[in-house]
Amino acid sequence: MNWIIPICLFIACAALLVAEVFVPSGGLISICAIACVAGGISLLFNHSAVAGWIGVLVAGTLIPTVLFITYKIFPKTRFGKAVILTPPDQCKGDGVPSSKQYDALLGKIGCVITPLRPVGMCIFSGQRLECVAESGYVDTGKKIKVIDVESTQLTVRLIKKS
Repeated sequence: MNWIIPICLFIACAALLVAEVFVPSGGLISICAIACVAGGISLLFNHSAVAGWIGVLVAGTLIPTVLFITYKIFPKTRFGKAVILTPPDQCKGDGVPSSKQYDALLGKIGCVITPLRPVGMCIFSGQRLECVAESGYVDTGKKIKVIDVESTQLTVRLIKKS
C-alpha cells in the first residue's frame, strides 16, 4: 500500500487547522481539514482494519495537539509575538479619580474653564474635572464652590460677589 497519500492528508489536515486559527473562513477551512483526515482514515481502512484504527488514533492525537500548539505555544514564539496583538495595559491611576479623591474636594473653590450648561469643565488646584452646575448656566471664568459629591459627580454652586 502507498502510505504517502494518507500521511500527506494528515499533514494537510494539521496545516488547515493552523490556517483556520488565523484566516477567517467561517469554518470552510475546518470542513476541508475534516475531509482530509476522513480521507486519510478511509484509505487506511481500505488497506486493513489495524491500519485504519491506527489512523484513528493518530488523528485523535494529531488534532488536539495541533490546536494546543497553535493556541498555547505559538503566541509565545518570536514570530507569534510579532503577529499577535498584546492586550492593553490596565489603567493604573491614570483614569477617573476614585470617589475618595472627589470627597476631598467638598467645599473647595475653583474656576469654570468651559461654560456649565449645566455640565462643563472646572479647574481645582490645577486639576481639570467635569462638574454639574446647581442651577442653570454658569459662564467661563466664574468662581464656583463644590457643594455636593456623589460618587464621581461634582455639583458646584456659583459664588456671588458680596
